[in-house]
Amino acid sequence: MTTEPKRGSLFLLIGNSGSGKDSLIRWALQNWPKNKVPPLVPTRVITRPPSPETEEFKSVSEAEFQKLAETGAFSMQWKSYDIHYGIPKEIETALAQGRSVLVNVSRQIVEEARTKFPNVYVIFVYVPFHITEARIRARAREQGKDLEERIERARQNQTYPSADFVIDNSGNLETAGNQLLNFLLNHS
Repeated sequence: MTTEPKRGSLFLLIGNSGSGKDSLIRWALQNWPKNKVPPLVPTRVITRPPSPETEEFKSVSEAEFQKLAETGAFSMQWKSYDIHYGIPKEIETALAQGRSVLVNVSRQIVEEARTKFPNVYVIFVYVPFHITEARIRARAREQGKDLEERIERARQNQTYPSADFVIDNSGNLETAGNQLLNFLLNHS
């Protein structure tokens, strides 16, 4: 009798724009124990200009994104603020091989992911609204209507009741990073 190999855990990091999701991911990976395999953090495909100072992703045109989607390149995809986001199919291979995956996603795909994959953990990054608003304005990525939409969405989405874990990232990055790192290590 053969047993199926243990599947990896899929960690979905969600939170408002400006909550520091990418900073938390970088911190956790930089402080990952040397004797353990770190989670795969796939490079997201996004239809907006690159912003290497804040996050790593593959910037593509809408036409390129649609072509990739049509060929089945994405395991998950969504559209938010007129921007398309895709998570490469490579996560499915990693999960099947028992490796954990950590990805920054929109809350709008959480239920789809919970249906599609076993071992899904949703981690909500909480930041009080006044701090979130200041961070969104300071990064200066959006202007005008786009900026106001992100701020209003943050105002309306201060909690995520069905999260498996909540991290408060309103203070020291090391404190919040340790919370993320410990949760990942305990559930991988």
